Amino acid sequence: MTKIIFYEKPGCAENQKQKNFLAAAGYEIETRDLTAEHWTSAGLRAFFADKPVAEWFDPRAAKIISGEIDPASANPQAALVMMSVDPNLIRSPLLKYKGRCASGLGAAELEHFLSARGSPRPNRAPEHWTGESAE
Repeated sequence: MTKIIFYEKPGCAENQKQKNFLAAAGYEIETRDLTAEHWTSAGLRAFFADKPVAEWFDPRAAKIISGEIDPASANPQAALVMMSVDPNLIRSPLLKYKGRCASGLGAAELEHFLSARGSPRPNRAPEHWTGESAE
């Protein structure tokens, strides 16, 4: 079985659906609490690849909803520092698979991520795979 490290926000129903899909597709899931990890800027940066900085943030995070933080105006380094201090700002899930990292994947992105480097293609991700936490 192929193992995926799945960083989730505890209690997130959407993350649970995502893990269920991956398990049904034959992947072994190693679940970790995204909010309990000791994140560094460098460690987090690997998950975001070339995504725009605003897409790194969980739009449902309290500090985003309140307007305290505006993801559209954050530069990469400031975003990473904010997320290191408050992991609730991170869009979940974060995934590690075969030495590669990804964050907040939509259904099509998930299929591409998992099928890269000769991995078995999972069945098509269900419509509910949004790549966003639903706190």
